[in-house]
Amino acid sequence: MSTLAPLLVAENVCKSFGSLRAVAGVSLEVHPGQIYGVAGPNGSGKSTLFNALTAIPYRADSGRILFDSRPIERMPAHRICQLGLVRTFQKDAEFERLTARQNVRVGAVFGGRERGDLDARVGAALEFVGFDPARADRPVRELSVFNKKQLMIASALAARPRLLMMDEPASGLTKPEVDELAGLVRRINATGVAVLLIEHVLPLLLSVSQRLMVLNYGQTLAEGEPQEVIKNPAVVEAYLGKRGQA
Repeated sequence: MSTLAPLLVAENVCKSFGSLRAVAGVSLEVHPGQIYGVAGPNGSGKSTLFNALTAIPYRADSGRILFDSRPIERMPAHRICQLGLVRTFQKDAEFERLTARQNVRVGAVFGGRERGDLDARVGAALEFVGFDPARADRPVRELSVFNKKQLMIASALAARPRLLMMDEPASGLTKPEVDELAGLVRRINATGVAVLLIEHVLPLLLSVSQRLMVLNYGQTLAEGEPQEVIKNPAVVEAYLGKRGQA
């Protein structure tokens, strides 16, 4: 565990929709330079937690959220992003009528802590994720699933994150594409950006994460070193299925 102060602290975060408690008192700490994985079955509250932490599209009902020791639970989403807490989404969130380059420019402006040369920032982000330059000026609707994943990550990187929150980036990808994505996550982290990663693809989570939390029914089922967490009998049953069926 890093000896540096946590970059992100969430304490007893809760979010309900009517009588459904989607997130019920979840706490976590992400340290500078860390890759922190979040797993759990469908409906366990993973994306709801991300939404509540970033105020997109809604806030937590209660709990304490600190980013770089600053309370952010009442901040608007654009201010949270400008502090350096940036996210991607589980579903496509691009502007399909815009080109890939224009989409990344939107991310650069939204996260505008430093305006500088936007064109240079956009180009650098696309190059970093390995986006084909021949496709950069094509409408997003013409792109493949993997290209759209690259584009969403490039848009987030153009906002200059200190902590990048990625919501199931491997969804819909082939095995070779998942392997390429894992390499991209490591490259992002190697630049000093911390990563908070939701993923159903356990091999990806286990290959990149230094810390792992498993949610179930909106609560923390287990948290700790990844290889220890996945051996937890409660995790095996709730997330992986019972031993005889795994």
